[in-house]
Amino acid sequence: MLIVQKFGGTSVGDLERIQNVANRVAATRKAGNDVVVVVSAMSGETNKLVGFAEHFSTNPARAEMDMLLSSGERVTAALLSIALQEMGIDAEAMTGRKAGIVTDKHHTKARIEEINPQSMKNVLKEGKVVVVAGFQGVNENGDVTTLGRGGSDLSAVAIAGALKADLCEIYTDVTGIFTTDPRIEPKAKKLEKISYDEMLELASLGAKVLQNRSVELAKKLDVNLVTRSSFCDEEGTLITKEENIMEKPLVSGIALDRNQARISLMGVKDRPGIASDIFNALADAEVNVDMIIQNKAVDDTTNIDFTVPVGDLHDAKSVVDTFVKSGEIKDDSYNEDICKVSVVGVGMKSHAGVAAQAFSTMAKENININMISTSEIKVSMVIDEKYAELAVRSLHNTYELDK
Repeated sequence: MLIVQKFGGTSVGDLERIQNVANRVAATRKAGNDVVVVVSAMSGETNKLVGFAEHFSTNPARAEMDMLLSSGERVTAALLSIALQEMGIDAEAMTGRKAGIVTDKHHTKARIEEINPQSMKNVLKEGKVVVVAGFQGVNENGDVTTLGRGGSDLSAVAIAGALKADLCEIYTDVTGIFTTDPRIEPKAKKLEKISYDEMLELASLGAKVLQNRSVELAKKLDVNLVTRSSFCDEEGTLITKEENIMEKPLVSGIALDRNQARISLMGVKDRPGIASDIFNALADAEVNVDMIIQNKAVDDTTNIDFTVPVGDLHDAKSVVDTFVKSGEIKDDSYNEDICKVSVVGVGMKSHAGVAAQAFSTMAKENININMISTSEIKVSMVIDEKYAELAVRSLHNTYELDK
């Protein structure tokens, strides 16, 4: 088998942990597998480098930041390769450039455009372990670029796709994907398998184990992903095609997103195109709008409510202010004391009544639902933040996810 293994910052946080990673990689290699390892910078290293840059400038050039920040992963890759060689395992460290990762020109948040895997294939043919510095590539001009948040996961998935690897293992400090956050509900169970679509919903709804972009790319490239812990030998969770999952559970998980704010627009002029104008302006300001509710027009005005990530609230307010000043919106209000709780499961496609169960559970707990959004495999509800954990535990119990 050809296995791509990715180790995050906590997994390579110090020299002892890098040695632990080397031991794990060596065991995988000795079991007869070809191995490509993708590594992040040691935990805290990237923040340290950012601090160095900010010592000299409050707004350093992005191209220089890419040159600086990409060094953290190169250090880890070289150290891991040295550790493996010392154990008698042939290994070779590669930068993103040498691994053939080509990106677009957007510094600090580049997207991978293609991977030429020939250099990696050549090293694998020599019987060596390939150790790639994650989070980075080069653009068509040969400039170093970085991939933004979750970039090393992206590197690993893209490399697995380019090499047609049998498996891509993402090692973190948790043992897999759970039915909900175990810190909120101790009875949460680890899932053996989950579909790409369910994982995408959970990731977008607040589950922090994997980034959306990585799961989207894995689905596109048909890469079997396993997320597991680097600190124990426990089996992880397989993220795969829906058809690879024999028994599709009605509900797979409950997600909680506290990073939400609600914006209410009152007395909006009821004219054709007003919603288009408002939401296009928000899009131009790169505000990520989630749920939207518009009431029926009364007296030539209507009310519109929508949610955005808390981090986008300042930019959203600036956009709304322009419409208030122009007289197209009479009044506006903002509420950050909310959260979004969601029920996710591919089994919803073929079973009725899942949403009704969720609403009944909220009513039983005397929790008022402010907004509702549904898709084929998801029911999301905006509620007051003070009820967040009660809602998660109650829903987890309703769908018997601890069974």
